[in-house]
Amino acid sequence: MSLAADIVTWTCIITGSALALIGALGMIRLPDTFARMHAAGIIDTLGVGLILVGLIFQAGWSAVTIKLLLILVFIFITSPTATHALAQAALNGGLKPLLGKKDGKEKPSKT
Repeated sequence: MSLAADIVTWTCIITGSALALIGALGMIRLPDTFARMHAAGIIDTLGVGLILVGLIFQAGWSAVTIKLLLILVFIFITSPTATHALAQAALNGGLKPLLGKKDGKEKPSKT
């Protein structure tokens, strides 16, 4: 492995891990189901995606690389679809998104 490949590998893995951690904090701190779904999307697409890209660079060209690419494509297709389905189910179930703060209290939308 060359030094450049190692630098790209560790940059992707560290950045992906940081984004996954930020998304996890968002899952805890965000006030609304819909905002939490956004944080979960960050974990899925950016965090896991960058970690897998780093692993692809680390693996070089082999059967492992093809498997990692297939996992990456699968995640990029299924994650937004699942998030959209959850958001639609929440809306159909009567859950309203929070739209702002008034007097320190968050109010649900009137739609």
